[in-house]
Amino acid sequence: MAYVGTPIDTTNQFQSLQGKRFSGDGSTTGFTLDVAPTSTLDIEVFVENVRQDPNSAYSLSGTTLTFVAAPPSGTNNIYVVHQAKAVGTISPAAGTVNADSFDNTVISGHTALAATPDDTDEFLVSDAGTIKRIDFSHIKGVVRQVVNTTKTDTFSTTSGSYVDVTGLSAAITPSTTSSKIFVILSLYISGDTQTANNFIKLVRGSTDLQESIVRIPQENQGVYRTYNVSVTDFDSPSSVSEQTYKAQALTNSGTLYVNRAANQGGFSATTTATLTLMEVLA
Repeated sequence: MAYVGTPIDTTNQFQSLQGKRFSGDGSTTGFTLDVAPTSTLDIEVFVENVRQDPNSAYSLSGTTLTFVAAPPSGTNNIYVVHQAKAVGTISPAAGTVNADSFDNTVISGHTALAATPDDTDEFLVSDAGTIKRIDFSHIKGVVRQVVNTTKTDTFSTTSGSYVDVTGLSAAITPSTTSSKIFVILSLYISGDTQTANNFIKLVRGSTDLQESIVRIPQENQGVYRTYNVSVTDFDSPSSVSEQTYKAQALTNSGTLYVNRAANQGGFSATTTATLTLMEVLA
């Protein structure tokens, strides 16, 4: 009849039971085994062919077998047999371990990295189907996070010194001190005084980054138009504290407007301003 139950493993090789002989000298109580048992019950100990009581005749500490009393003198008159020490060794063939063989805890069961990887930290990637390892230094430079703010209402100022453009600021917290912050400011402005110089400045906190100037053309239609201002900066705050970026404005004459024409008229539309912050790992 067919075999019933779990098939016998005829493929893998198993180790034989471990054994060890010693010669007593009437005074030595400690002997060193080749394999460390987990308890006194894992071995059988014989002295002069008499089995010793595992509960009282000897003790174990790692590979050291210590008798309560020194065995008598004799050649190979002490022998130890390790019980149930057969160990199966299975060597999967190359390419036979696939994704189904792994539990999800292969990844989730390990400690999570709490900071940006070092340059020499390694990752596994698939290169056209071939698994390879790669240092973080070769893949950094990616955008870690993006923060964006949009201003849809209007703003105006007659100030001859820089003032904040309300509603046009954004904050970001870099993950490392080496991170760069790519800042993109885009807005439309206008002025009610021809030939006036209107200034837009990008700042981080109280630190000036970039400045742009727009001069209203000397024509009657100038007050009906808006003019695009785009300011960018690749900033290095060198900090892991929150950083606030914002737009400021001033005019040397008349009124400066943001998101609208100085004279709206019937053909002028309200525009939108944006401030975008991108953390780039460097």
